[in-house]
Amino acid sequence: MVVTFALLIFALGYLAITLEHKIHINKSAVALFVGTSLWLMLLFDQSIHIEEAIGESAIEIFEIVIFLLAAMSLVEVLVHYKFFDIVRGKIHAIGLGERKQYLLVAVIAFFLSAIIDNLTTTIVMTQISRRFFQKDNLLIAVATIVISANAGGAFSPIGDVTTIMLWLAGKFGTGEIMLQGFLPSVALLVTVLFLLYPKVKEIPFEIESEIVTKLSRSEKIVVVLTFASFSLPLIMGLVSVPPYVGLLIGLSVVWIVVDLFKKFRPRQTHLEASIEEFIQKTDIASLMFFVGILMAVSALSHLGLLDSLSHMIYGTSPSDIQVIFGNIGMGAISAILDNVPLTAIAIEVLHVSNSSLWVLLALAVGTGGSLLIVGSAAGVVAMGMVKELNFGNYLRIAALPALVGYLAAMLVWYVQFLIF
Repeated sequence: MVVTFALLIFALGYLAITLEHKIHINKSAVALFVGTSLWLMLLFDQSIHIEEAIGESAIEIFEIVIFLLAAMSLVEVLVHYKFFDIVRGKIHAIGLGERKQYLLVAVIAFFLSAIIDNLTTTIVMTQISRRFFQKDNLLIAVATIVISANAGGAFSPIGDVTTIMLWLAGKFGTGEIMLQGFLPSVALLVTVLFLLYPKVKEIPFEIESEIVTKLSRSEKIVVVLTFASFSLPLIMGLVSVPPYVGLLIGLSVVWIVVDLFKKFRPRQTHLEASIEEFIQKTDIASLMFFVGILMAVSALSHLGLLDSLSHMIYGTSPSDIQVIFGNIGMGAISAILDNVPLTAIAIEVLHVSNSSLWVLLALAVGTGGSLLIVGSAAGVVAMGMVKELNFGNYLRIAALPALVGYLAAMLVWYVQFLIF
């Protein structure tokens, strides 16, 4: 009975988020209400130790929120020093049209997410795209960034939290995930670009003369340190330190350097820079939406729903074919439910030694979240950064291309599986 009511609340909340632009109720408020309501329902399940369960989930949510807060603050530093405007000016100077800019942004997001991670990539590339595109072109570009970042993160052992989980669990090696996951990820990206490229319109975009302003030496130092900060989560991950610690270290260093430049290099940009204000400018409502979604999914996980789903999908003693279809199904489910608990459960219930099957799982849950805007952390963040990219618009623009790309990736993986 508790599970039934929980699913009903989740479904109604999901519907309200989808219809935000029609019912005029903020999606962050709905997400928080759903998340907290589901946790209150856990009180009626005597088998759950509520304090322990909340403690576990709170740690995960805290880590992600602090990561996002630090990342968004660093992006605001780049905005203040007009880095994105300068990039826009450079690309404008070489004469790239809207469509070529679109392809460039998508490809950069794809490879960048494999180097840092899909979440940080989405934040940075979405901010850049807001300088590149307008109206529908912006929605198409940001939707593509979400898909590209998720695809790029899926073939890297450090590009997505699920690949990190599987990699650290010894399910595949670095070479295996990169060699076996690269072509399927590329197939997904190419398919999506093929379907969305014709929808990008060549719209004249006037830029102001100040966009091409050059950075001084001290300003370049701030920008370089800010970008270097985005690489610190990777380094922290390699030494088993939470990624958010790396971003906080980077933010603190940038903060100190900016304050020092105010004293010793009193340029106008430094004097007007205020990390306190940058932090305040971050979109707190988007963070609250993220918290609500995470709380809701975590509550469903503690109710045993995800565990039941995984056993229903894989069965008790699955064959390779069952595992393949099960992994593909898990990817589709990750468009609705968080891929982290899904992956954790798969690690527990699947007893297969073939690394290729684990690579498939990483690809499926890593890219399956792109089927819906709320299916991945990257999508949720993009949804918060670009208000017009709501559930309905993403569904209209990118859901079908994402699905076709997802199936193309699965097909390419299967061909590789048969050959090798």
